[in-house]
Amino acid sequence: MNFKKTLELLLNDFSKNDIRYGLIGGFALGLWGINRTTIDLDFLIHRDDIDKLDKIMKLYEYECFYRTENVSQYISSIKIFGVIDFIHSFRKISLKMLERAIEMKIFEGELKIKVLKPEDIIGLKIQAAVNEPQRALQEYFDIESLMNHFKTELNWEMIEEYFTLFDLKEKYIELKKKYYAE
Repeated sequence: MNFKKTLELLLNDFSKNDIRYGLIGGFALGLWGINRTTIDLDFLIHRDDIDKLDKIMKLYEYECFYRTENVSQYISSIKIFGVIDFIHSFRKISLKMLERAIEMKIFEGELKIKVLKPEDIIGLKIQAAVNEPQRALQEYFDIESLMNHFKTELNWEMIEEYFTLFDLKEKYIELKKKYYAE
């Protein structure tokens, strides 16, 4: 996947069409200073923008090969565009994540992209670990990488809410002891 070319096109169209989104996943981790190899792009997108998104994706020969109420996955027949996953935001908690997304410069300031805050990325990674236990090891590695990188800069109360939502309060306590130093 050519990340720069793909993002140049998509971000321009997202802006023109008022698509509410936030970058998540491995590419977002990289923007927050966490080195992580990734082969695709992952976004959180407002569910009300999915029809607009479909039109944009078709422009670049993306085909939606999987969709549920919660996610859409696209693959392009043009190799440089690769695979892009979208998590649909429609619950109050994920809509707040979109509102908190931060605009960051990428590719030496050539592009601007909205990226979810580290705390919100952690929340989505907790959900992924719970929903797909086979991914839990990678998800917790990413979570701990963010915690180790940001330590006291994180909103630990928000992170506690995410862990509590999934009945993982003990795991939260363990990780806070490990990474939060006053």
